Amino acid sequence: MNNFEYISGSLFCEDVDLLAVANEYGTPAYVYSKDAIIKNAKSYVDSFTNSTSLACFAVKSLSNLSILKIINDSGCGFDIVSGGELQRVLSVGADPQKIIFSGVGKSKEEIKEAIKNKILSFNVESVSELYKIENIAKELDAIASISIRINPDIDSGGHDYITTGRKGDKFGISSTEDILSLCKHASSSSNLKLVGLACHIGSQIMSLDGYEKSANKVFELADKLLELGISLEFLDMGGGLGVSYEDENPPSPKELIALLENKFLERNERLILEPGRSISANTGVLLTKVEFIKENFLIVDAAMNDLLRPALYKAVHTISNLKGDQKNLKRWNVVGPVCESSDFLGKNVELEAVEGDILAIRNVGAYGFVMASNYNSRLRPCEILIDGDKTKIVRKRESMDDLLALERFTDD
Repeated sequence: MNNFEYISGSLFCEDVDLLAVANEYGTPAYVYSKDAIIKNAKSYVDSFTNSTSLACFAVKSLSNLSILKIINDSGCGFDIVSGGELQRVLSVGADPQKIIFSGVGKSKEEIKEAIKNKILSFNVESVSELYKIENIAKELDAIASISIRINPDIDSGGHDYITTGRKGDKFGISSTEDILSLCKHASSSSNLKLVGLACHIGSQIMSLDGYEKSANKVFELADKLLELGISLEFLDMGGGLGVSYEDENPPSPKELIALLENKFLERNERLILEPGRSISANTGVLLTKVEFIKENFLIVDAAMNDLLRPALYKAVHTISNLKGDQKNLKRWNVVGPVCESSDFLGKNVELEAVEGDILAIRNVGAYGFVMASNYNSRLRPCEILIDGDKTKIVRKRESMDDLLALERFTDD
């Protein structure tokens, strides 16, 4: 599936010429395809053969409200990691019973808000977190639903920063003894309801082997709990399915779900997944203008504050000129205005370009705008949604007033 393609020598998103978008809204600008978002969300929802299974979109990958509403309307739930993300998904009409709260450092206020809204479950990531949730639920005279996130010690491959299932990683609980002890405590608590086990081994995963291994470990623990008389409502197998940034060939959501549903055939628990990147990545591009050419550098108006992945992970994104008829190709380093040598968006990129050309950085729908910052006091870009032949602004470009609004002078 590709909602970004060349038509008569110009790059289009659905039925809209991206050069017209750049001319109207300026650059840098994130542009998303509504059709791609719906198709990707439905690739999970429609692949389930069991109606109780649930895909909870990882909000951290792309959190624009308009896009979250599209994903919600497509039948997905949400995996959140902060109180801010909780407010975002509630504001678009998400069913609290389709919200999973992950993350290792939940604050008291975040936990209180989630309990008050009666979310499906907290993914508990430490011993102390479980007792913190229990105490807060007791203060509220409420019951908090929890699942225990296990750390299966499985290396999913890829960059160290996005691998989450090894014992050296900060996520989940590694000790089987601690997990069983917490489950026994939760099952007898007046303020906790143990509803599941969870596992998440990383991001940009290119093989199903890790999912199968982690499922086996989760099943083993669930069976031990059954022997103790503790039954669970669901097993959360996490997300992290990879996408093709260059020429990778990742498994499809349908293949992942077929594997896991086959393993779940003899089980009573329902399956939950937490996809993020595989829903959002290929739905977006970042438009940027070539400001200057110097030696083998294309100096553009987007920078590492707009798209951090290349600088942070050495991630590679395809970069295209909006003009498709490329004859005089040259290899360039595409860099931004930020005063850091790490401020690059692409290295050794082959394309034809002159000053003033507009480039599209592909597959930035995941971990693109959500990681943008005001470093160097730069204004964050706008976000545009394409729906057929219609163009809608879903986040305004920041202004200088926005940049200064929250700061105050002290009284001397």
